[in-house]
Amino acid sequence: MIREKQLSSLPPGADGAPPPPSLLERVVAPFRHADPPPAQPATGFYTDTTVCIGCKACEVACKQWNQLPADGFEWTGNSYDNTVELSATSWRHVKFIEQIPEMGVAGPPGSAWDDAGRWLMMSDVCKHCVGAPCQHACPTGAIIHNEFDNVYIQPDICNGCAYCIAACPFGVITRSTIDGHAHKCTLCFDRQRDGLVPACAKACPTESIQFGPIDELRERARKRVETLHERGVKDAYLYGDTPWETYSELNSFYLLVDRPSVYGLPETPLNPWLAMKGDYVRAVATGIVSLAVLLAALLLGRA
Repeated sequence: MIREKQLSSLPPGADGAPPPPSLLERVVAPFRHADPPPAQPATGFYTDTTVCIGCKACEVACKQWNQLPADGFEWTGNSYDNTVELSATSWRHVKFIEQIPEMGVAGPPGSAWDDAGRWLMMSDVCKHCVGAPCQHACPTGAIIHNEFDNVYIQPDICNGCAYCIAACPFGVITRSTIDGHAHKCTLCFDRQRDGLVPACAKACPTESIQFGPIDELRERARKRVETLHERGVKDAYLYGDTPWETYSELNSFYLLVDRPSVYGLPETPLNPWLAMKGDYVRAVATGIVSLAVLLAALLLGRA
């Protein structure tokens, strides 16, 4: 019996939940510092875009499990992509990239689809960066790496400042118009704590979205790339499985067959913190120059 059925078959109160706290405990509890949960093996997503069929089962499963509202029913005219982008209410987004010669899109020189064309599809999600700029930018400590090393936003601590939105080079985080807080994929933190697979990976019919310990996923992905190369798909490569000079590796990485920019990903992500030293130097220099100009104006005015 699968884990979901085991949990659903338990009678109320049989899941080990503690009894409701007394009034005194409820008053004292906010002032206590709980011990952090023990660290677990780092988990993440590996998305193989070569087997994605664009069914959007992951989008539906994500919305259903996390009880996210609909984004409206507008027809964008952009292939079958009516979700458009990741948002506070869409934590999964299936992209459709049509590369058809009749539409004026040429294939890479020497590729197998110069004449036939192809249709690229990718289920996009938060990258759960190992070194997450959004976490560095958060002034309230709302963004943390949980025990599974996933980037998690605590909505009750978020103040809606949007610093994390500006810091993310992938455009993942947005602020909800409903509660004013920042929201994104939680990598189904609640399901992981119960030993369940995230809803999107569970619903994916082709196993394009794979979940598990990140080290195992990276090894599996590298073997998949080797297999594709042997089959003649020479353009296959991994995006985010290793760090760049300007960015950390991703705990949600991809197997792609075209340039990252074709999929709406930055060619070389840049952690904005790398430029902070220069920003501080320029700010201090500007302050000194402004003070010097002010003093000079005062002195000349007296003369």
